[in-house]
Amino acid sequence: CEFETTDPSLAPNESTFILLSIITMSSRTTMLVLSCIFMYPLLFLSSFAASFLTPIKYSSNIVQCYHRSCSSTHSSTHSSSTSLLHQSRGQQEDIYGAVHRKEYEMKRLNTQHAALSDPIRMAMGYGQEGIERKRLAAALRRVYDDPTNIANPNYNPQNKTEAELEHEAKLLENGMVDSTMRRGSFIVDIKRKSSLSYPGEQFARYDDAGLVAEAMVRLGADVVFVNVDYHSYGGDIGELKSAIRAVRGVNDDAAVVMKDIVVDEIQLGLAKEAGADGILLIAGVLGPALENFLNLATIIGLETIVECHTFNEVQAALDALAQNIMVSNRDRITGQLVHDQAIKLAGMFPGSGGPIVTIAGGGVSSTNQMKKLLAVGYDGVVVGKTVMGSARAPEFISAVRDRTLLPAEFSQWGLDDVEFDMDGNVMTGPKKDVPSPEDKDAFM
Repeated sequence: CEFETTDPSLAPNESTFILLSIITMSSRTTMLVLSCIFMYPLLFLSSFAASFLTPIKYSSNIVQCYHRSCSSTHSSTHSSSTSLLHQSRGQQEDIYGAVHRKEYEMKRLNTQHAALSDPIRMAMGYGQEGIERKRLAAALRRVYDDPTNIANPNYNPQNKTEAELEHEAKLLENGMVDSTMRRGSFIVDIKRKSSLSYPGEQFARYDDAGLVAEAMVRLGADVVFVNVDYHSYGGDIGELKSAIRAVRGVNDDAAVVMKDIVVDEIQLGLAKEAGADGILLIAGVLGPALENFLNLATIIGLETIVECHTFNEVQAALDALAQNIMVSNRDRITGQLVHDQAIKLAGMFPGSGGPIVTIAGGGVSSTNQMKKLLAVGYDGVVVGKTVMGSARAPEFISAVRDRTLLPAEFSQWGLDDVEFDMDGNVMTGPKKDVPSPEDKDAFM
């Protein structure tokens, strides 16, 4: 500041400059404090209000390439806050929110089981020695129920008659050695609810999934899916272990699969340490990481089922050399149910007896749907909501197990309505809601 005066007594001295500096600094500090008090709350309130008016958009890379974001602390923090924001709004969790939540949960789980001597880490760190029994693949193909199947441990070619040997020779000569009658498998998906597919619905109320799994296997189920994600399906890892113990006590050939939203390799260790025969991997969630998960599962001796919905997902599973593939009518990304999706993609797989075991599911609510899926070449059918807490479970199981199927190569011959008994003879029925001598308990 400059002062112009003719009176020397009014000229500013050093004390005056110090006083002016203090006043100026105090004014700036006051303005800064006032701006913090008034402006920041206004910005927070405006952003908070905008969050209710503008829908959250997630990047598809978070779902397709989750493995790259799992190592980021910032990403995990954002995942947890996003999931909490969904819950605070009262909205139903979609697949994006579920993946964010699982990433956060698995980060904490990795911290809890970081020691090298931890049982889960040991289950992931040791390779499988020798040839392990493929209980899951065998159950999906029902090789133990077919005495003529070469994969059956009790198979003995010396017990065949001359007519049977001559028949096999003709099939081999015409390139149809694998084109034999098939046996479909029934897979039950045990869950109390499915917040991703049926928000707000409760399918069944039970205290222990092990008791349900035992009952289903006694009725004839070949494979049991046990859901371990509490938020989405109402289950946990303890019920998986209970189901494994119960199923092993009833039928040593039936398989138990851990079903979860798999986003981290430690979940493979959880399944292996629990004693599960396999684990379900969702191709749309893992994306390019699918092959790494398949490789690790093979190393530790854990079978897998890769769930697909689109042509590209099936192709990715085939390119990754997946042995067991499930085609679901349910689109995990949008949550929509496309009833004929599995039928449309059935032609992507080899014919009967091929190296790839295929199953189908998603929204199956009638035995006619099951038969159609089996007729186009699938080895088994997954049923969940329809048989959970329903008395129709025996009907659905017998509709699959009490008949044989034509080879997949005959699926385009217009013989979908023709049914065969266990001996390969044409069945006269049953008709809809009318029992027949061949199948008195099944009402179609």
